[in-house]
Amino acid sequence: MGNGVCSRKQRKIFQSLLFITVVFGLIYGGMVSYEMHKQLKRTEAMALKYQQHQESLSAQLQVVYEHRSRLEKSLQKERLEHKKAKEDFLLFKLESQQSVNKEKNQHDDLKKQYYELQEQHQAQDQDHSKVLNEHEQRFDHLQQTKELEISKLKGISSALPFTTLWYLFAVF
Repeated sequence: MGNGVCSRKQRKIFQSLLFITVVFGLIYGGMVSYEMHKQLKRTEAMALKYQQHQESLSAQLQVVYEHRSRLEKSLQKERLEHKKAKEDFLLFKLESQQSVNKEKNQHDDLKKQYYELQEQHQAQDQDHSKVLNEHEQRFDHLQQTKELEISKLKGISSALPFTTLWYLFAVF
């Protein structure tokens, strides 16, 4: 073995092994790099696919939110309409009840007026009967008085001449 640690033959073997190792290392590194590059492309493609899927889901979610917003507005509008219809119904019910009460009160007032008028009529009828009785009594009294005067005049007329009698009848 000579002047160094290794002989020339061994050095060539060592250099060949080192060269083969470096070549295989480079090949292996190239293959690993190629696989990693391929894996990176697949990962990028998958990331792009997931990003597109996420954008699609975001768009769908946006549509769902818009639809939900429209539904909420529609529901709110329906609630307001229902509330208004309920208020209108209650107002109508109140007005109709007030109308019924008013008509009932008017009916009661008219009934009261009717009974008052009926009482007045009865009172006037009684007053009329009373006045009629008084007039009949006065008429009977006047008739009796007249008959008495006629009988007196007949008594006087037989004593007086005919023309005087005529004059007396003309005056009365």
